[in-house]
Amino acid sequence: MNATKSDTPFFHLFAQHGWADGNKDMVILANRLTRNKHPYSAPDLGYVPTWLRIEPLIQRVEAIAIQTAAAYPHRPWRIVGHSMGGLIWLEVLHRHPEWWSRVHSLVLVASPVGGADLGRLLDPLGWGIGIATDLGTNRRAMAESIAARIPTLVIAGDIDGGRDGTIPVMSTFVSHARFVCLPDIDHARLKTHPEVVRLIHQFWRDDSVGAAIAPDFVIQQVRAIPGITDSHPRNLEQARIWHTFEDGRTLRLWKNDFGIHYVYLVSTRDVCLYAGFVGWLHTLELWKVLVLLKQGDRPFGAAPTVD
Repeated sequence: MNATKSDTPFFHLFAQHGWADGNKDMVILANRLTRNKHPYSAPDLGYVPTWLRIEPLIQRVEAIAIQTAAAYPHRPWRIVGHSMGGLIWLEVLHRHPEWWSRVHSLVLVASPVGGADLGRLLDPLGWGIGIATDLGTNRRAMAESIAARIPTLVIAGDIDGGRDGTIPVMSTFVSHARFVCLPDIDHARLKTHPEVVRLIHQFWRDDSVGAAIAPDFVIQQVRAIPGITDSHPRNLEQARIWHTFEDGRTLRLWKNDFGIHYVYLVSTRDVCLYAGFVGWLHTLELWKVLVLLKQGDRPFGAAPTVD
């Protein structure tokens, strides 16, 4: 961790709600996390504004963070964001790298870092249809650069083998972060669930909680395909094997009746390691990358990274 309890008697906790929500549950979560020992901020951004655009919401949270930093210049921060609240804080931290050294930890709860698939489906061409465009934006590179410097925990829920009822589990993955997936807990219940509280407390004590997400070369290349969206692996059984890698993993493909191509990376034990889809606009880019991967090339010039 970047800061410890021995540095100061207090942390300041930022707890941020997300889309189509207010701050009631985040206040409950903040009180459970702080146990009345640490100050916190849980801004209510308003239900209606969360349906419009994300930029004004980012600016409001940023302004609160600026005021807090000025009022308590030596107090370290803990940050917890649920859903879009996590995306807001990624944007704020991306704009203020000078704050990174004071952030003790970042916890992303059910945050679609790779872009919410519902947002992409509602605005597939990125025309700016309300909050759909902002929720569908891929912020993974931003999140990974932050997680490489700030201890980060990702908490996801899974109620049907790949989704928390609102976003795919795949969309929450962040390389360099720790990851915990909680079965049978949906998107809304993750805000205040006792197991989430327990995990966050454990992470604050020991940042080795959960599994480490190491960068994977093949997944990185597939995720770099323009227009690709992380998805649910529910159609995996219908996919055919496109290529088998030397390590035994397979790339599998399936196209639905609407011309949407799904791509899956599957382990030797038939566990889906990645699932994503592209629309017809980006089919050509998909095939270019798949052919290069099959030939053993590196489509984007990146070297494999091993943690």
